[in-house]
Amino acid sequence: MAALQQHRFRGVVLPTSSHPEIRRTKREQDAPSIHGNKLWKSSCLLIDYLHKNPDPAPKRVLDVGCGWGIGGIWCAKKFGAAVTSVDADPNVFPFLNVTAELNKVSTVPHVARFEALNGKFLGGFDTLIAADICFWDELVGPVSNLVNRAIKAGVKRIIIADPERPTFHEMAARCVDRHGGELLEWNTKGTLAARGALLVINNY
Repeated sequence: MAALQQHRFRGVVLPTSSHPEIRRTKREQDAPSIHGNKLWKSSCLLIDYLHKNPDPAPKRVLDVGCGWGIGGIWCAKKFGAAVTSVDADPNVFPFLNVTAELNKVSTVPHVARFEALNGKFLGGFDTLIAADICFWDELVGPVSNLVNRAIKAGVKRIIIADPERPTFHEMAARCVDRHGGELLEWNTKGTLAARGALLVINNY
């Protein structure tokens, strides 16, 4: 049986590692180095939440630790949002571009670590999304501080998805203690079944 080349979820195409364009990209360039080697299922939790809770519709989206960028790509396709995709690893962007092209949208790439995203930069966005960005102990502080700066800069909505790593829960607890918000259990069903949690902070 041939390997599955792509999934569909909430109206977007998610290529697998067997997709011809992904395979070509892997042959032509260096592999991503910071877990940006595939589409992570927590992105589906994020997309599903926004599908069910679209208001206020995101117009200027920052997709942080984007990897292949499917969360931002979905926002661009669903809402016509202007999306900036941020990752510390420049090698993820050729894979993001393949995924964006399959979905007939584009995003603006930006190579940066969390610590480099200052208030002036963050103030250009109304929505910050992220999935699977708090996977090491040493990321708890930088992600928490990123949320702090985003709130101070006036970002209206922050949504971070994770399969419930202890590091995510530690980060989320810090953010909820300081800013309020919700920690929601979430799951999706079907061919892309995923389970985890969402940190949701509304700053409006």
